[in-house]
Amino acid sequence: MRRHNCSSRDNLAPMSVEIHGTVSEGWEPLHEKFVSNFHHLGEFGASVCVTFEGRTVVDLWAGESDTEGNPWSEDTIAVVNSCTKGGVALACHLLADRGLLDLDAPVSEIWPEFAHGAKESVTTRMMLNHTTGVAAFREDLPKGSAFDWDYMCDRVAAEEPWWPPGTRNGYHLMSFGWVAGELVRRASGRSLGTFFKEEVANPANADFWIGLPPQEHHRVSELRPFNPQPEEKFSAFTRAFLADPDGLQGRAWRNRGGAKGDSPEVWSAELGGGGGITNARGLARVYQPCALGDFVSSAQLKRMTDVSVATECDAMLLLPTRFSEGFMLRMDNHSSPNGDHDSVNIREGAFGHVGAGGSIGFADPRLGLSMGYVMNQLGKSVLLDARGEGLVDVAYQCADKCP
Repeated sequence: MRRHNCSSRDNLAPMSVEIHGTVSEGWEPLHEKFVSNFHHLGEFGASVCVTFEGRTVVDLWAGESDTEGNPWSEDTIAVVNSCTKGGVALACHLLADRGLLDLDAPVSEIWPEFAHGAKESVTTRMMLNHTTGVAAFREDLPKGSAFDWDYMCDRVAAEEPWWPPGTRNGYHLMSFGWVAGELVRRASGRSLGTFFKEEVANPANADFWIGLPPQEHHRVSELRPFNPQPEEKFSAFTRAFLADPDGLQGRAWRNRGGAKGDSPEVWSAELGGGGGITNARGLARVYQPCALGDFVSSAQLKRMTDVSVATECDAMLLLPTRFSEGFMLRMDNHSSPNGDHDSVNIREGAFGHVGAGGSIGFADPRLGLSMGYVMNQLGKSVLLDARGEGLVDVAYQCADKCP
């Protein structure tokens, strides 16, 4: 492992935006990009954190946590939407590495109620790589049903797939939380949130929750919705759910049983598809053991980095996607001919997950780097927008220059 000398400096920002935290020598360009996001890209409140070779080299936060002018503080947290899926996947791979979950076995061995009819041949691996076809619920979910774990697992087990399982992949927008989260519960004997807290977040000293206790609610910065401008150009996914409420995208977006929104009820629920709450430090820390090769065996880590499924047109997102078992991999769609350029600009060998609106957490074991970025102003992109992409690019540039 390479070593380098570094020092930290506090409050480096110009007077117009007060940046808090620390940045190590050689990583100052990331601080500058963070400042630029506030000046030029409409950032409201946010945090960014990077660990490199086992050390925290960037830990910054700035802006406001609410419309009343309260600051985004060191311990401010926010809903990170689908970054939560990465946490669920970490739990699944940890259980697999311990021999408690066989990712190559038929899912019927651990969840027989799920494997019926067209889903009879589904494997646990398919539960993680978005190929089961259970990407949305056709029939309306009762109001508040998303907060009833057993009910939602029964519903997802009974759901008929939207395509023959294994024949294509389509992002499981919210259903992933029950499709994959129930594997954690059955393999560990603990709820998803409990297992994640006790076995993943706590050992990493990560302030990352899937099910936030009420006594922690005061720290949550509520998300600010994206407000489109006149003549805004939307992604194919957005156009699809706006055009057809009963189509795959429309049902996935609208039919969530109350899991849509940003409320104390959502914060407290164990919503593995998109209800996790943390900040950049929490994301960077939870991925740090993976970046160092300390989280699971090398064989299991390889499964987290290898491509499990890739397509030119994801059945849900309607753009090219690449996944390992539970994680997003590098997706470069900037030259995509369909006009949707949403991307995930991590490098080959890295893995993690983005969250709707722009957040990201990932590990790059080849560099020993982990990173988190969390904000409260949602962007319009399905994947990353210019704020997160810029931060990731600069983080890699800084890592490449470290002696």
